[in-house]
Amino acid sequence: MRFLLILLSMILVCFNGYAKDDAVLTIAWPLNAGPINPHLYNPNQMYAQTMVYDSLVRYTPDKIEPSLAESYEVLDNGLTYKFKIRNAKFSDGSPVTAEAVVMNFNAVMKNKERHGWIALVSMIESFKAEDDNTFILKLKKPYNLTLQELSVARPFRILSPSGFLSEDTSKGIKAPIGSGPWKLKETKLGEYDIFERNDYYWGQKPKYKYVKVLVLPDANSRIIALETGKVDMLLGEGVFTLENYVRLSKDKNIAAYKSEPRITNMIAMNTSKDIINDENVRKAILLAVNKEHIVKYILLNEETYADHIFNSSLKYCNINEEPYKYNLAKANEILDKAGWKKHGLYRKKDGKLLSINLHYIGIDPKQKAVAEAVQAYLVQAGIKLNLIAEESTIFYSIQANGFFDMIFNKTWGPPFDSGTFLGSMRKPAHADFMAQSGLAEKKQIDSAIDELIVSDNETFIQEKYNYILSTLHERAVYMPISYEHDFALIRKDRVKNFQFGNMVTEFMLHTLEPSYD
Repeated sequence: MRFLLILLSMILVCFNGYAKDDAVLTIAWPLNAGPINPHLYNPNQMYAQTMVYDSLVRYTPDKIEPSLAESYEVLDNGLTYKFKIRNAKFSDGSPVTAEAVVMNFNAVMKNKERHGWIALVSMIESFKAEDDNTFILKLKKPYNLTLQELSVARPFRILSPSGFLSEDTSKGIKAPIGSGPWKLKETKLGEYDIFERNDYYWGQKPKYKYVKVLVLPDANSRIIALETGKVDMLLGEGVFTLENYVRLSKDKNIAAYKSEPRITNMIAMNTSKDIINDENVRKAILLAVNKEHIVKYILLNEETYADHIFNSSLKYCNINEEPYKYNLAKANEILDKAGWKKHGLYRKKDGKLLSINLHYIGIDPKQKAVAEAVQAYLVQAGIKLNLIAEESTIFYSIQANGFFDMIFNKTWGPPFDSGTFLGSMRKPAHADFMAQSGLAEKKQIDSAIDELIVSDNETFIQEKYNYILSTLHERAVYMPISYEHDFALIRKDRVKNFQFGNMVTEFMLHTLEPSYD
């Protein structure tokens, strides 16, 4: 009997030890994390970049908090930023120093053109290590989004000097060694990535020893893995459908979480392309689509109806412009007056068919469903909408080069919205520059953005926002559809203490705890 008690005690100790020290959190993602280069983009997955690397500061809705820098000062009327680097270590045990930060900024600036979408890159004049723990950043002119842009998932995250292959990280890195809460332990292409707790991490230590990320490209496979217990939780944009979220939120074994609205889901219309460069056509499109029905029946009321490209709750974004509400009769009237006359099912003008292409990502079921609904609504206004499914890499290339009439588009959520997203409109890196390129006001819009991002005058900034957002609205450049939320599905018997990150790409896996209820 005594032997059985001792054996039981040993089992309990081992179990508790596993729970505290060696627990494995298993999640799923459509593809591998990639090389996890902190300074580059696809195929590097942003959730992994934020797991492995720290930024100097961290975004929160209320303020910018210290992160790898334990404190910072803004000097010289906004021209100089002084960061005190905390006593931290990289996951290889080497110290984080100001000189390591300099190496990373050098690497980013060597690839300056590629990072042109983020305005801070063009604002940087110089940087240096004043001493081992002091990093000085100097700007050409004051830039009021500096701290926000230093906090994002890439490219200003800090790689250990031992992870550098050369000074130019655009050519690759030796290893993904950061100072974040996790380090990459193992990768098997097409199967999984395993992250291990970084015991040198300066912040809250992860309760889990490992995070195993299964590579499951098929959305249904990911849901089955959750239901059968193969994975403990699912989170992240597009990892599961809204239908499955609604269904599993009723499952007593699953905890379902939904964030506040973050990203605007919309369609951009190319003002420089034939036919859709006609403002009357664009306005008719906005009036002919019943977005309320799309939000209700396709998005299942799990996303919030959108009237404008930015949520009005965002600073500077509450503009006084009448929304384009569904009004098919008015859409038909506008097209009739503009000379687009019906010939059978569709309209023509000067012998030209009112035919427009809409590009979407072929494997995205939500985009596909919304595209088909928009197509059905526009038929009623005599507009022929051709749906073109694209592979994701090609889709984003089409956004950038402007080879589209209409294309799905999104804002990027906090901390990008609204200032950094506006700043990106000045470069042909995303759909926005090309969508606006046919506007007579395009130069004035870009100039207004130039002015507002360097100002500290709240009234002046608001005036510029009003001009930009009102002009884009009046010229009918975008069809805002919904304000998206983040979603998570978690097995109650496996995981507790879930919280969303402050950014869409910030998975707070280090705050989770194993649950054995």
